[in-house]
Amino acid sequence: MVATAATSAFFAVASPSSDPDAKPSTKPGVGSAILRGIKSRNAPSGSLQVKANAQAPPKINGTTVGYTSSAEGVKIEDDMSSPPPRTFINQLPDWSMLLAAITTIFLAAEKQWMMLDWKPRRSDMLIDPFGLGKIVQDGLVFRQNFSIRSYEIGADRTASIETLMNHLQETALNHVRTAGLLGDGFGSTPEMSIRNLIWVVTRMQVVVDRYPTWGDVVQVDTWVCASGKNGMRRDWIIRDCKTGETLTRASSVWVMMNKQTRRLSKIPDAVRAEIEPYFMDSAPIVDEDGRKLPKLDDSTADYIRTGLTPRWSDLDVNQHVNNVKYIGWILESAPLPILESHELSSMTLEYRRECGRDSVLQSLTAVCGTGVGNLLDCGNVECQHLLRLEEGAEIVKGRTEWRPKYAHSMGGVGQIPAESA
Repeated sequence: MVATAATSAFFAVASPSSDPDAKPSTKPGVGSAILRGIKSRNAPSGSLQVKANAQAPPKINGTTVGYTSSAEGVKIEDDMSSPPPRTFINQLPDWSMLLAAITTIFLAAEKQWMMLDWKPRRSDMLIDPFGLGKIVQDGLVFRQNFSIRSYEIGADRTASIETLMNHLQETALNHVRTAGLLGDGFGSTPEMSIRNLIWVVTRMQVVVDRYPTWGDVVQVDTWVCASGKNGMRRDWIIRDCKTGETLTRASSVWVMMNKQTRRLSKIPDAVRAEIEPYFMDSAPIVDEDGRKLPKLDDSTADYIRTGLTPRWSDLDVNQHVNNVKYIGWILESAPLPILESHELSSMTLEYRRECGRDSVLQSLTAVCGTGVGNLLDCGNVECQHLLRLEEGAEIVKGRTEWRPKYAHSMGGVGQIPAESA
């Protein structure tokens, strides 16, 4: 009895159930316990079970501490190791990242809209950006705007004559392209390209009423008319885009030349059929200067500049020197006192022959009237010019007229500020 009682203190003695149909209890904590994380195993029915701890768990203030039931332990382990249930909400992306992305998109869109909706603070800054111009007046006049850039102005803070001439040439080519007549040549129509024909200028007249300055926006209009049987006249007018004031007027005569033989050619009927629908019936924008250009040579010239040679950048796609370059060469021999005190008001040029990349040229200038000694008293000045090859062949003959630079701003003709004097 004593042995049995002592043994029963450590071993559970199986006793038959009074109810033969009764099932073993499956309630947590019955017949099992967890101590320091070690879980006991249920013994087979009818066998002894080992108790991990026969003593009652300690209590503090009536609360059991030091151990947890198996159900509580399993619940804690499940909470720590099992992922949260998959729901619609926790499958969405992180809301903070999504809001940041949406904010970035809206800020970028707002910035782009502000750039598109940008309006200049000054009305004279409104230009035709990135455009090649448009055809107006029943499809016969081409119009294009230009902004005077900082690199297009000279020492007088005004646009140079070369800048204005480049604008004239640019609008002429864009006119042909916009009209759908541009072939594979430099301003040539499709029928001209088939026949290897190109346009060359023979005469140019330019009248400058006022030079634009840096930041000004100018509007250039150009159109074409017939000139004789085998020529074409092209006119231009340059206006201040803000005020509508006429700044420059120009008129030119063009003929056709064979690109291979370098000889002048008549206008073929097929080419005439292409260009005649664009001819206007109007008088020249500049009254023709019928005065004959005098002959100029070493004995009659006052100033001679030699050794002028074209650079590769001076050639156009037709492999001859651009006609605007000739103007710069002509002014190379203009006397410095005239360039300092006067500005070019008009010029008449007659192109005699083309210039190649291996040519060496000379520039001759003769000052008409009293010469350069009395510039402050004579007012307007006229000069004669000749651009020729070293062997003597004439390239361009010209006449230029000059007016005092500060006649309008200073109130007196020929009056020069102290800095320039």
